[in-house]
Amino acid sequence: MIELARRAVEGTLASGAGDAEAYASEDAGREVRVHGGEVESLTAATKRGIGIRAWIGCRVGYAYGTDLSAAGIAELASRAAEAARIADEDEFAGPPELPVRLFRDMTGKGAPEGEEALELSDPSLAATPTAEIAELTLEIERAALGADARIAGVEQAVYADSAERVAIVSSTGIEGEYERTDCYGYVQALAEGDGGRETGLGFDLARNPAALDPTAIGREAATRATAMIGAGKPASRGCPVVLDPTVAASFVGLIGRGLGADAVQRGRSPFAGLLGTAVAAKALVIHDDGLDPTGSASSPFDGEGVPRRRNALIEGGKLRTYLYDAYTARRDGAASTGSAGRAGYRSQPAVSASNLIVAPGASGFEELLREAGEGVLVTDVAGLHSGVNPVTGAFSVGASGRAIRAGEAAEPLREFTIAGDLVSMLRAVRAAGSRPRWVPFGGSVSTPPLLIGEMTVAGS
Repeated sequence: MIELARRAVEGTLASGAGDAEAYASEDAGREVRVHGGEVESLTAATKRGIGIRAWIGCRVGYAYGTDLSAAGIAELASRAAEAARIADEDEFAGPPELPVRLFRDMTGKGAPEGEEALELSDPSLAATPTAEIAELTLEIERAALGADARIAGVEQAVYADSAERVAIVSSTGIEGEYERTDCYGYVQALAEGDGGRETGLGFDLARNPAALDPTAIGREAATRATAMIGAGKPASRGCPVVLDPTVAASFVGLIGRGLGADAVQRGRSPFAGLLGTAVAAKALVIHDDGLDPTGSASSPFDGEGVPRRRNALIEGGKLRTYLYDAYTARRDGAASTGSAGRAGYRSQPAVSASNLIVAPGASGFEELLREAGEGVLVTDVAGLHSGVNPVTGAFSVGASGRAIRAGEAAEPLREFTIAGDLVSMLRAVRAAGSRPRWVPFGGSVSTPPLLIGEMTVAGS
């Protein structure tokens, strides 16, 4: 892959570009869906291609394609350079630059001296036969169905994996490649009782299939579904709220997007103008860490070849930094934070969080409930991303969960809303739980449950 990227950069420069960058990727993935004890669908696909950025002065052009022959790459290089010639000038356009060359091979070995290799790939994923993958997915479904007599069925049990290789080369001296594997499984269980039907989700994610726990996935889905049988509405009021990790992760993902420099510069963030000021309680600490070896968004460098790093976003209650790629950094006279993301070779880089990590606190889950006293435990929200004002951060979204009575989880609740705004919510965080969990909702997020001192709950 890296040789293809080198050839693309050379061809783009030969076509008249002043600078060039090539991003080559290959992604092989499988997906299995089962229902009713049978494999419903099985798909396997490999996507392989290259994207080229070309700069001529302050103009940038982009081209991508899947023909990786010598002629195909030469054609792409010519198209990228031609696109740059006719593009509008932008004073902030230009390639990212590094003071030293970055060398890494595809296994993460060969890291610079004094630096630990970032191991993100497990070869056992590709070596696992598809028949074993199908059996694992069926086991997830069986675990959900067998966990409780009230489980009437499952909507679907799903397994998916990805083995990705990425290489990037730039005329400014950036050069590197890496390999990463990821897989996940989930199931949506259906529980019947009190004349109604409830659903519950169970999931797990890992680097290889053997690390997934199908029994735990199925039981989690069953437990969540049966816990909602007989749910009613809470009384409308302001009260303490505990967000379970899946819900907390969705909010943290929104915060990560609001801290992207592109959103701030466009006036589309509630955190604009708040850098260095108090935006949260000291109990809440959030980092963006693209080098966490367990994170699904980890990589040795970002979508522009800039080394990943650990960025303190919120510490000591204060907003410490925004997330920058090369372009937004130039606009603010700042440096890239290694936060350029890509959806693949078809897309140009854009500011994106990597792994958003909420630091765990000292309180166990039961302690959070006791501290809440009389409140609400929120285990699910609906329409969060469409229900938040990107400028003010105000939100009002549907939710479900459990009542908290005398410091313990009590009767199930649904059809209520929680409302507030992101900054006020961050300032009201009273405690973080001690057990974080990776959640693939709203990005790659690791968070414990969070206790919010007060939030508006609208029910009956």
